Amino acid sequence: MKEKSYILKSENLTKSYHGNKVLKNISIRLEAGKIYGLIGQNGAGKTTLMRIITGLTFSDEGTLELFGQRGRNISEERKRIGSMIEYPSIIPYMTAQENLRYYRTLRGIPDKKLEGELLRLVGLADTGKKTAGNFSLGMKQRLGIAIALIGNPEFLILDEPINGLDPVGVIEIRELVIRLCEERNMTILISSHNLPELYQTVTDYIIIHQGSIKKNITLKELEESCKHHIAIGCPDIEKLVGLLETELHTDKYKVMPDKTVKLYDYLNDKETVAKKLIENGIVFTDFTVRGDTLENYFLSVIGGELND
Repeated sequence: MKEKSYILKSENLTKSYHGNKVLKNISIRLEAGKIYGLIGQNGAGKTTLMRIITGLTFSDEGTLELFGQRGRNISEERKRIGSMIEYPSIIPYMTAQENLRYYRTLRGIPDKKLEGELLRLVGLADTGKKTAGNFSLGMKQRLGIAIALIGNPEFLILDEPINGLDPVGVIEIRELVIRLCEERNMTILISSHNLPELYQTVTDYIIIHQGSIKKNITLKELEESCKHHIAIGCPDIEKLVGLLETELHTDKYKVMPDKTVKLYDYLNDKETVAKKLIENGIVFTDFTVRGDTLENYFLSVIGGELND
């Protein structure tokens, strides 16, 4: 079996500011070629974690490994990272192309064609002489991403890139992120305080709350958790499954480790299911319709209420 390729590993990263612990024993693994959503409320520690990864600040405790390197060697590996943290680092009196030229020159990259390629990639090729200060928020975010892509990074870190965007802007950033991952096999870590905004963008979610990782979950697992179903608790699982297949003619169910069955069929005809169970002498301890919205799932993980 092929060993997983991790581009980032952290073990027990801890960070405090003025005696306040903002990160508590953060241990995560990021595989190459995936899009990770770092989900948490404002103040959860998302930006601090991203700043540690990029070397803008340092942890008090714990270890960080990038592309298999740690310690002194890690600074060289950070050259393989592109990032947009907190705000796009655009120069407002320059055009989009002038911004890219400035940062390209600053990084010592001689390829002038790169400017046009990146502008086309992020959908800013037709902005001409319009200065970045007059861009919409979505355009500024896309220019910030283009600047982050100048060194053709293998690992892209984006801090709240869809915060404040209108629905069209969210879709544009979503499509760009997915394209970067698929076409360039780029690993992307994208933070947000809004789980639904990143839905169908990321492949894996990392939920952080008050400085601690609360949950790692794939998109498939998330969809499974939020999918509506009839939860049936029953001491005799084999008999229940047999009835579902022979009497109700459905295979749309899943047996869970706690000996309950999730039935994804008959949601609008629960009475028929209950009647069949009773007729066949099947004792059930639970019979409820369940399934969360994305927001409710997030709340259930962090164990609280959203702040306004």
